[in-house]
Amino acid sequence: MSIKTFGLAAALVSGQLAAAPSVYPTGVTLYDPAKAWNGYVIFSSPDKQTRLIDMNGNEVKRWDSAGFPAALIDPKLNGGKRGHLFVQLEEVAAPGRLASAGNGLRNKVVGELDWNGAVVWQWGAQAPGGAAHQHHDQRRLANGNTLVLANRLHAVPGFAVPEVIDDVIYEVDPKGKVAWSWTASEHLEEFGFDAEQLKLVRASKNPDVFHINNLSVVGPNRWYIDGDKRFHPDNLLIDSREGNFIAIVDRQSGKVAWRLGPNLPKLNGYAPIKVPRPVDQFSGQHDAHIIPEGLPGAGNLLVFDNQGEAGYPRVPLSLLGGSRILEIDPIKGEIVWQYSAVDSGQPGWAFYSAFISSARRLPNGNTLIDEGKFGRVFQVTPAGKIVWEYVSPYFGKAPMGDTRSNWLYRALPVPYDWVPEGTPRAEQAVTPPALEQFRVTTHP
Repeated sequence: MSIKTFGLAAALVSGQLAAAPSVYPTGVTLYDPAKAWNGYVIFSSPDKQTRLIDMNGNEVKRWDSAGFPAALIDPKLNGGKRGHLFVQLEEVAAPGRLASAGNGLRNKVVGELDWNGAVVWQWGAQAPGGAAHQHHDQRRLANGNTLVLANRLHAVPGFAVPEVIDDVIYEVDPKGKVAWSWTASEHLEEFGFDAEQLKLVRASKNPDVFHINNLSVVGPNRWYIDGDKRFHPDNLLIDSREGNFIAIVDRQSGKVAWRLGPNLPKLNGYAPIKVPRPVDQFSGQHDAHIIPEGLPGAGNLLVFDNQGEAGYPRVPLSLLGGSRILEIDPIKGEIVWQYSAVDSGQPGWAFYSAFISSARRLPNGNTLIDEGKFGRVFQVTPAGKIVWEYVSPYFGKAPMGDTRSNWLYRALPVPYDWVPEGTPRAEQAVTPPALEQFRVTTHP
């Protein structure tokens, strides 16, 4: 989420200047229990709270801390403890002029909360420089350590800006000691930029040069079982929003073992949508990850293709298109499934978030999508039918300026067995009215 993408100029360049209605429903607007995957959803909202909701939008649990984003801790990695999550706990008192909603320079302490909100682990004072500076991701590992995606503000030789907001991955043990680290700027020439692009990267006036917005563990997968060592389960997958590339980092060497982008064929927004086909140009993407074992599409890459302004140089964007969800065979480099608004019978621009957002595969084959700019979370079937839809009613400060918004950085599906036994839930069908007849009534 680059702060530059919030600007009017970016919207005008992309042709995606969108306006939400001034009045619209919030909460669950559509729900088909027979076709939806039924579980909870968790998200942090701009009112600095983290909430767990059920399928009818009821607030089941609230934690008085927000995450960037909130992240679930799998009970299998946590001694069977249910309902634990990562959030940000404390901000830096004087973060400096480069701190923004899109980076981690404001963050001082991250931590693990239990179901009741008690802090059971935290990290910040022991971090390099005395602050965690976490952004976009935290992950608990099977060995009990924690991966933290963070920022490091420092001078990088050859770059035009005096200080780069570099991206760093820390592996932190339970006592707070850094057991392993990786720094993005040290691998610049492994990211797939050609000589002219490298000049643009180094000359960039934006200190958040890479803006890595995702960190995930590759996890067990069929490619590694078949002998492809690039997909070792312990390797890490990242994506660069500004650089338009997705990469796997080898945990042993620290080098980039696999990469997709940044230079891909131009997206033809007017051509018929056919799959499989070679991957075309994603731009400003978020939430790239390998679909875990046990889920439909396991081993493929799933990514929210924002189609937001990004790249060195900026890639051309479609005037009439919108965002897409792409499922990619990482070996063949082919799109094997995708979702856009067209799949739900709407024009392409009807689904669009230039920044933030996420997509996760569900056990029944549906996909949970967070259209973050508008605080809209919905489930689609493989055929693109919307079977659950929710618009967040929780507002707070927008990422820039003094305006209010219900934006949601990421929304995650939560299985019923993640919460303590006896946690309430509701699964009552919601049938929306016909839009042509949906009115706000007047009263005499």
